[in-house]
Amino acid sequence: MTRRPLRVGNGSGFYGDRFDALREMLTGGPLDVLTGDYLAELTMLILGRDRLKDPSRGYAKTFLRQLEECLALAHDRGVKIVANAGGLNPAGLADAVRELAGRLGVPVRVAHVEGDDIGGPRFPGALTAHAYLGGAGIAACLDAGADVVVTGRVSDAALVSGPAAAHFGWAPDAYDRLAGAVVAGHVLECGTQATGGNHAFFAEHGPEAVRRPGFPLAEIHEDGSAVITKHDGTGGFVDVGTVTAQLLYETQGARYAGPDVTARLDTLTLTQEGPDRVRIDGVRGEAPPPTLKAGLTRLGGHRNEVVFVLTGLDIEAKAALVRAQLEDAFDRAKSRPAEVRWELARTDHADAATEETASALLRLVVRDPDADTVGRAIGGAAVELALGSYPGFHVTAPPGKAAPYGVFEAAYVERSAVEHVAVLPDGERRPVPSGDDTLVLDDVPPPPLPEPLPPGPTRRAPLGLVAGARSGDKGGDANVGVWARTDDAWRWLAHELTVARFRELLPETADLTVVRHDLPNLRALNFVVEGLLGEGVAARARFDPQAKGLGEWLRARHVDIPEELL
Repeated sequence: MTRRPLRVGNGSGFYGDRFDALREMLTGGPLDVLTGDYLAELTMLILGRDRLKDPSRGYAKTFLRQLEECLALAHDRGVKIVANAGGLNPAGLADAVRELAGRLGVPVRVAHVEGDDIGGPRFPGALTAHAYLGGAGIAACLDAGADVVVTGRVSDAALVSGPAAAHFGWAPDAYDRLAGAVVAGHVLECGTQATGGNHAFFAEHGPEAVRRPGFPLAEIHEDGSAVITKHDGTGGFVDVGTVTAQLLYETQGARYAGPDVTARLDTLTLTQEGPDRVRIDGVRGEAPPPTLKAGLTRLGGHRNEVVFVLTGLDIEAKAALVRAQLEDAFDRAKSRPAEVRWELARTDHADAATEETASALLRLVVRDPDADTVGRAIGGAAVELALGSYPGFHVTAPPGKAAPYGVFEAAYVERSAVEHVAVLPDGERRPVPSGDDTLVLDDVPPPPLPEPLPPGPTRRAPLGLVAGARSGDKGGDANVGVWARTDDAWRWLAHELTVARFRELLPETADLTVVRHDLPNLRALNFVVEGLLGEGVAARARFDPQAKGLGEWLRARHVDIPEELL
């Protein structure tokens, strides 16, 4: 018998997202499952430090405060809640949810998923070490009657594919259907990025349209197809562009690997089915890789920074002076910081009407294993220059104490080495099989490019007039997804934006490995820039440590665009 579509909504894209989102999703329209994504690479480091202070913590406390307002509402409406807010301590969070439910008098059944923690002797020195689990444990909890399921580190898309597998009764090898749910989950996982948030063409819709975008939901069908939409009357918009942007976000090639299935992003099609409704069809799936990805964090040392304000004339000379003075101070000190990084941002304008717009910013970032080396010594050296440096000397804020920073790295572990366990509402611990059917992850051969546009007149203009982009981070690497909105623009983009051209437009990438992946079904190119972010966002080594603005920088660069596209 054909099952009705499953309506899965998202109420959190990160730890710190809009607090009222859970209530908005529960009251805005019909739902079957409400998911919440609270974990990211940086979040795992934050939770790891929380756990050092109090071993009973390690989970997203905000989730409990949200449930205090919404648990009864979800129960009354028959909405299941699935969230990875358990972080490093899903069992602790499950106990806290039960205690909360008892205090509120809400009779919900709570389950959790564990086994992702692979720390200890295997990864000595790691603050956190967690494998990305799939959705099978979540499905087992829901099959056992759970109303609330909390997990630790699962793949973000598993929050959707797990409930879909439970609802439709999909077998573990229903790869096409699972892949469709994984793709839908990837679109939902970052919340309002699917409904107009952070969207390249937001200005076309006006500021009011994206002032407070609603959160997305997916209507998932038994064959694995899905419609991405949002509750009626909420802000933002859903169109092929917003879905394309999110599909490209933090992905790489045509194969999007997960613990349960590898989804082929080169097989799907997007169709604007109606206002705020985009259908995803045709996703093909393959067996998952033989290993599971794991995320490791560790404390990397200490950092400090000072931002000098350079106003008016002779900006370059002023920057050179203060750099020389600080370098001299480092040489005189007992120990020099292990890493010293200078960055001059020319935010100044000639003949400026305000002092702020007449000023540039010179940013000094220092890092070292020793807190004292980058602590008071750096602050003191900067302050001592106050009356003996460049004219107009001042800083944006007094130098502070050294702050610890973290490092993220990816690792891979054999599937059989990870004990994936669903802890059911009655306390039964049900092991989740790792699965024997796997497929080594290889790159897909490059697809044929479209015929180039015929020669014609061009105009020098920003790339972003004809192409959208979204960028993000994966550890120390960055990705930039670029898409065209018309077939003719795709014919031009596919030939114009080569790796060499990409490096030319973004000189910061010139000496790094850049890999281009072609996705013709999306009229898109996805560039992976290896090593741009150093040791990852937690290390905060770059001005934009998560590469969030990298795509917009690319769109702002001027190229020769065929006039027929403008």
